[in-house]
Parts: sequence; structure tokens; C-alpha cells
Amino acid sequence: MVYNPGMRREGDSLRELRRLAAQAEAAVALMYEAGRETAGYAQAKDSFSEAIGMADRLGAAEDAERLRTRLAEVKAVFRGQRFG
Repeated sequence: MVYNPGMRREGDSLRELRRLAAQAEAAVALMYEAGRETAGYAQAKDSFSEAIGMADRLGAAEDAERLRTRLAEVKAVFRGQRFG
């Protein structure tokens, strides 16, 4: 195998994308904790937006679309439901 420094960066970027998506889902879980609804929502929106941007930059169209769909679901839950 020939060394390709771009391969490492791409792998690192994909790991970062997965980390951001997991961070967004953890923030969604905060939305269901009493008193943390707004903070969880804000963190989820920020993390999803960052992950979507990274997916777009990586050319990962399917990941970007999946993340956009999930963000829309989270927004609908937050706006349409009372917590606690």
C-alpha cells in the first residue's frame, strides 16, 4: 500500500463527523431531562448543523441528508411538544 497523507485526513474527518453526530444525539437526550429542554435543543441544533456542514464538505451527500432529516425531526419535536 502506498502512503497517502490525504487518506489519514479523510479518516480523521469521518471520525469527526461521527463524533459530531453522536454529540448531537446526546444533546437530543438532554431535551428530555427536566429543566434542560432549551439547552439540549440549542446544543443539538448546533451539533447537527456542524455535522451537516462537515458532511457537505466531505461530499458525503447521504450522511448530510440523513442529518438534515434528523435535525428536522428534532425541531418538530421541540416545537410541537411540551417537555416535563
